Amino acid sequence: MFAYLVRRVIGAVILLFIVTAVTFSIFFLVPRLGGATADDMASRYVGRSVGKEQIHQTAERLGFTDPLYVQYGRFVKGLVVGEDYNYGPTTEHCPPPCFGYSFLTQTPVWPDLVARIPVTASLAGGAAFIWLITGVGTGVISALRRGSVLDRSLMSVALAGVSLPIFFTGLLSLSIFSYGLGWTVQGGTNPLDETNPLWWAYDLILPWVTLAFLYAAAYARLTRAGMLETMNEDYVRTARAKGLTERDVIIKHGLRSALTPILTIFGLDLGLLLGGAILTETTFSLPGIGQYAVIALQANDLPKVLGVTLVAAFFIVFANLVVDLLYAVVDPRVRIS
Repeated sequence: MFAYLVRRVIGAVILLFIVTAVTFSIFFLVPRLGGATADDMASRYVGRSVGKEQIHQTAERLGFTDPLYVQYGRFVKGLVVGEDYNYGPTTEHCPPPCFGYSFLTQTPVWPDLVARIPVTASLAGGAAFIWLITGVGTGVISALRRGSVLDRSLMSVALAGVSLPIFFTGLLSLSIFSYGLGWTVQGGTNPLDETNPLWWAYDLILPWVTLAFLYAAAYARLTRAGMLETMNEDYVRTARAKGLTERDVIIKHGLRSALTPILTIFGLDLGLLLGGAILTETTFSLPGIGQYAVIALQANDLPKVLGVTLVAAFFIVFANLVVDLLYAVVDPRVRIS
């Protein structure tokens, strides 16, 4: 088990290194391949009335005239020990881990991301708990009642949840429960450490349910398909023949075997949401990483977009690492292999 853990951690570190190289190349190599020069990249950080000489001086100060491998080395160095940015009359220090420096707002990217991660984590964690419980539970019930009216009804709701986009269900839920009935707040959230936990949950209940409705539908359909397959296996019939209760047969043998594909998509979905639920945060005006990414894209602030991309990649890799470890807990065959 320890060797398995070491292999997965080493693989995750190598993957993160590859992600940083690829992401950096996308933001700084692709524009050059498209014909953009160092001066073109620096022109977005200066005023409209400056001359070509001033733009070129800005490009030199920002390091855009250096070879790409030098810029990448400087970026990796900033992640480890920090970096100094010469912007105008003063030199700004970006402490480690330095995910870049926004020359538009003249602030490091990492503190902004740290301030917004709790909101995104609260949204993703609460929604994940709801969709995992409701989705898996609905799928198990549908599989055990295959072909019944209840099965058809639950799968019809699941089909609607998969088909409807989040911005439609989000705006619909806001118009009904916030603007119409006044049961929930219209947007935003309070930090957990500055308010009562119940009020904190009250602020997020509508985004949680709306986001969970989308994902729970897919989990219900996947769980139902997995349960229908595993409940007809020979080892399930053997468990019944040995006299085990139906509850033990369903949970310990049927559901446990069906959890492997669910864990796979759960790690990917949770990692993606931790990297920013863009549509949900924008719809409900939540100041998380997703909303931060939208603002950065609208302002064409590449360092912020790069920082969000790397943080999202880290969460995805970390979530999949946790899923790999959970495989060994759920399926003993992984530990044996």
